[in-house]
Amino acid sequence: MTRCALPPGIQVLERGWLSANNVLLFDGAEATLVDSGYVSHAAQTVALIRDALDGRRLERLINTHSHSDHIGCNAAVQRAFACRIGVPAGMAEMVEHWDEAALLLSVAAQQGERFRADHLIAAGERLYMGGLEWQALPAPGHDMDALLFHAPDARLLISGDALWRDGFGILFAEVIGSGGGLEGARATLEAIARLPVDRVIPGHGAPFVEVDEALGAAFARLKAFEDDGARMARNAIRACMTFMLLEQRRMDLDTLPAYLAEVPLYREANRRFLGLTPEALAAWLVGELERAGVAVRQGHELHST
Repeated sequence: MTRCALPPGIQVLERGWLSANNVLLFDGAEATLVDSGYVSHAAQTVALIRDALDGRRLERLINTHSHSDHIGCNAAVQRAFACRIGVPAGMAEMVEHWDEAALLLSVAAQQGERFRADHLIAAGERLYMGGLEWQALPAPGHDMDALLFHAPDARLLISGDALWRDGFGILFAEVIGSGGGLEGARATLEAIARLPVDRVIPGHGAPFVEVDEALGAAFARLKAFEDDGARMARNAIRACMTFMLLEQRRMDLDTLPAYLAEVPLYREANRRFLGLTPEALAAWLVGELERAGVAVRQGHELHST
């Protein structure tokens, strides 16, 4: 992968699972942060941001979308730095009323700390960050209310989970049955392909310059999901269970079938696309996680590696 040089006013704190990347954009003595990370990483996130600020003031935090690994540290960051928080306009009611189902927290058995949004960001709005003018663009698919941030003069894109170097985020709307995720993802990828973009800062992974290759991989994955919904569901189940194991570190194998039958994401993905008994789903999932090297059985427990 070719090294991606960024403008001097931008610093990316590349995070691993469970947190999304933190993107800091500096304007003199002030800074903007894009996305905060998962709630269990709050202390680490605050420490990383404080070090990167190096005495500058965090004036605002904005989110690309509403998922737990992007908004989970919002409250902690706001407490630590007294910054304003801006969210995509489509998130307004779910954040105001802290709707854990709409935020997918209860749907995927994940956590988040309630926070207050100070302002909303609408598609088409222009923002000044890191010495550049950015346009907020709609990015449905992974999250139907998500936004991209595009700086045309720098040919630079902050893509959230709409485009990674090797694909894109789970299409939750399709997996849980609300619909529109496949069409939204295709529209988003086609919109990105029309933009002047030479560099991408994704929500996960290092910034990259291989934009055409990334789009090719994303379109190929999307076509596979369009052709085979079961493949899309299996991808979602594997990814979310990996996330859970990395957070909890272990899972009782005897209770795994009941857990998969109770948590809405696993239950609905299985019901809509796979049709397995909870026991068969658990057996398949454990085998997949072991083959991927992300988990290992120890007695009656499944442990994250």
